[in-house]
Amino acid sequence: MLEFTSSQWLMMAAGALIIGLSKSGLPGLGILAVPLFASVIPAKDSTGFILPMLVAGDIIGVVMFRQHAQWKFLWKLFPWTVAGVIVGWQALGWLANAQIRPLIGGIVLVMLGLNVWRQRHPDLKDIIPTGWWFAAIIGLLAGFTTMMANAAGPIMIIYLLAMRLPPAAFIGTSAWFFLLVNSFKIPFSAQLGLVTLASLKFNAMLFPVIALGAFIGIRFARRIPRHIFERLVQILAAAGAVKLFF
Repeated sequence: MLEFTSSQWLMMAAGALIIGLSKSGLPGLGILAVPLFASVIPAKDSTGFILPMLVAGDIIGVVMFRQHAQWKFLWKLFPWTVAGVIVGWQALGWLANAQIRPLIGGIVLVMLGLNVWRQRHPDLKDIIPTGWWFAAIIGLLAGFTTMMANAAGPIMIIYLLAMRLPPAAFIGTSAWFFLLVNSFKIPFSAQLGLVTLASLKFNAMLFPVIALGAFIGIRFARRIPRHIFERLVQILAAAGAVKLFF
């Protein structure tokens, strides 16, 4: 890790900053951190490397919005999400780094496409079903994509929009979901050798940057015009995802 170039250190610091921003009221932004880390660290290793940093960001989000969580919408998801995580864990055990890079890139691109579709349908909450089978599909997809690529954010946005939650409840419910699911993933990633003592020490070096990102998100980022901000994030994340194919 000490052999990283200055540009690689900068990219990882940017990824940590983005994680903090995404957990402080800017949902969807976190998907940009995935290709950033996967372009510096071997793709398979990056899925576990980023995980403790996501948990740190989730803790910040829960501390800020914990009282707004709507648990009845989460209990429907958890059994299916656990199943999705286990399937993703098995898949990670079978695949090599050369296969994981394009897979992560593909997942990110699909999630970005889902996000664009969501933005072009402002009446989404009126057209998405809310039955138990919808929660089952969302839970399985969220569990699989978060284990494989830490990229379940857009899926959860779709689900929570369908549940018609107000902004504070939206963020609080999402924060609790990802804190519990990301914490649940740690033993699986450790079993695969993707979370190690060495990686945790390096994570600790980036934790202050995550906290800085959360502070910026609370104080400044919300002042940026939303449509400009989201378009920029989508372009950068797409570019990063495409890079993983080469």
